[in-house]
Amino acid sequence: MIKSTLSKIDIIDLGVCPYNNVWVMQKELQQKRIDGTIDDTLILVEHEPVYTLGKNADENHLLQNRDKSIKVYNIERGGDITFHGPGQLVGYPILDLSNYQKSISWYMRKLEQVIIELLSNYGINADRNIGLTGVWVGDEKIAALGVRISRWVTMHGFSININPDLRFYDGIIPCGILEHGVTSMKETLSQNMNVSTVKPILIEIFNTHFSKEKVNA
Repeated sequence: MIKSTLSKIDIIDLGVCPYNNVWVMQKELQQKRIDGTIDDTLILVEHEPVYTLGKNADENHLLQNRDKSIKVYNIERGGDITFHGPGQLVGYPILDLSNYQKSISWYMRKLEQVIIELLSNYGINADRNIGLTGVWVGDEKIAALGVRISRWVTMHGFSININPDLRFYDGIIPCGILEHGVTSMKETLSQNMNVSTVKPILIEIFNTHFSKEKVNA
């Protein structure tokens, strides 16, 4: 585990780590942030292949033709069903929104903006899709969002498809949206991408949007 401090956000880079381990870590860190014993933190990780269903997910979106060896987790974030796996950069911000804005919609739009700016650095024209969460390239989703907030402290977060095997999405209806597909940076750019090279750029952009000096920015 690599831990470093950049600006006002603590960065915990777990490399590749099992989903359940990080889920437990998030809950522990969220409580510590509520108690004021840690500062704002961003966990970065890749997971083994898993499907996660949010608290309002429709289990019919977990398809019968899926690979049954892939673990399924029912978790407390918002949103429907999604996939996590190798080649996908997952970020779990543990932030006290009292230092920014006490607004879930503000926070979600901020996360989307961080990802849009990251992709722009690679020449990818990404944007929001009106009425839907996440970040999109045309009609295909390239990044998904789902959060839980307790006493204005966040957990869960976002996932960005860098170069995952998109065939894993064939086992679900991603985010419960049948009419749209998914894509990745690799597919969009028609070149191989590496999660490790994307991380430092993401951290830099994240810190421009989330630091205590930029309250209400």
